[in-house]
Amino acid sequence: MSEQLVLDLARAEPPTFANFVAGANREALAALAALAAGTSRETGILLWGAPGAGKSHLLRATALAADIALRPVIYCATPGDLPSGDETLPSLFVVDAIDCATEREQARLFTQVNRLAAMGGQWLAAAAVPPARLALREDLRTRLALGLVLEIVPLADDDKPTALAAYARERGFRLSDDVIVYLLAHGRRDMTSLVATLAALDRHSLATQRSITVPLLREWLQRDLGLSR
Repeated sequence: MSEQLVLDLARAEPPTFANFVAGANREALAALAALAAGTSRETGILLWGAPGAGKSHLLRATALAADIALRPVIYCATPGDLPSGDETLPSLFVVDAIDCATEREQARLFTQVNRLAAMGGQWLAAAAVPPARLALREDLRTRLALGLVLEIVPLADDDKPTALAAYARERGFRLSDDVIVYLLAHGRRDMTSLVATLAALDRHSLATQRSITVPLLREWLQRDLGLSR
């Protein structure tokens, strides 16, 4: 296999609602889909949860869905990416990791949230803890708490085999139990990495016209991606 083809196959797919395994987060997924489409009545949504639960994936997926729906959106991967305050705001403002915001960034975020409220726009943000535990200025915490607050729950290990099999079916291929067991034993165990590996493995299978088996997965992980030994 050529080096370029390996790189193409290994390249992660953009985070979307379709490649997020919802598990117990179906309500949150529906709320975010409505937000992206502009049909939500919420002024804003705050996602919180443990690292690796999928908050950043969902923020990027919402921003992408809004863009596809031709809804003006600004996505900030960190509070440091926040606009200064004078720019024209979009109808949807997305900012990740707000619990890491400096005092200056908190002031900027507070200004932007207030401007959005005045113009009928909406916001989406993410943090590791709920509003009451955020180490942010009080007026900002109060403002954020007025939005819909949703906890993003990591998928339990016992639920991952079923979720991975369901994801494979949705992509149009079958994932045998022994492949799932090997992947969980030798790959990264967070769902974002697992789903990305499956997507790349599916592309690899199609490119090489080989069925997805443990030998193929072992070769893919060890030789092509170097994820496991």
